[in-house]
Amino acid sequence: MIVDALILAGGRSSRLGGSGKQKLRLGGVTLLERSLDAVRSVGARAVVVGDEGPDGVVAVREEPAFAGPVAAIAAGIRALPDGSSAVVVIACDMPDIGVALPALLARFSGHGVIAVDRGRRQQLAFVADRAALARALDALPTVVDAPVRSLLAGLDLAEVDVPDGATDDIDTWDDAARFGATRPTALGSLR
Repeated sequence: MIVDALILAGGRSSRLGGSGKQKLRLGGVTLLERSLDAVRSVGARAVVVGDEGPDGVVAVREEPAFAGPVAAIAAGIRALPDGSSAVVVIACDMPDIGVALPALLARFSGHGVIAVDRGRRQQLAFVADRAALARALDALPTVVDAPVRSLLAGLDLAEVDVPDGATDDIDTWDDAARFGATRPTALGSLR
C-alpha cells in the first residue's frame, strides 16, 4: 500500500500570539520536523500545507490563506503525487503523533480510521482512502471555513484507540511549556 501524508502547518497560531506552532522546538527539532519524521517512519510521502516546508518537501497553501483545515486538506490532496491509496492527515502541533500512526495504519481499511485518544476523537489525526477523501471534499458546498466535522461526516472512519496522549496538541503557551517546547530562538522561558 502506498501512503501519502498531509501535514497541516498553516494556521494562525492565534493562542500563541501568532508564533507559528510548526516552528516551536522540542528535543532540538521543530514540531514540523517531528511531524515529518513521524509520517516518514511509517513509509508515507509528505506534503506540507503551510507557508513553507523543509528542502525537498512539497509545500502548498490553501486558497485563500487561513481558510481552515478543510481548505488545507483540499489544497494538500491536489498536490499529492499519483499512486497512493491512503492519505494520513495530521496537524503539525501533536508532538507525539508518531506513536499513534502505526496503530492507525495497522487498522486501516474501508474509508479509513480516526484516532481516539482517552475516549476523544482527534479530528486531525486520521487515515482515509484517497478516493473516498476526494469524494467527501467534492461533496461539500465549499471547503473555505468548513468545519472538519462536516468533512468527516462524509467518511466512514473506524475509531482506533491510540496510546494516551499521542494526539495531545500544542495550542497555548501553557501547552508548550507542558511539552517543553520553546520558541525557535529561545533558550529558556516561553513567555
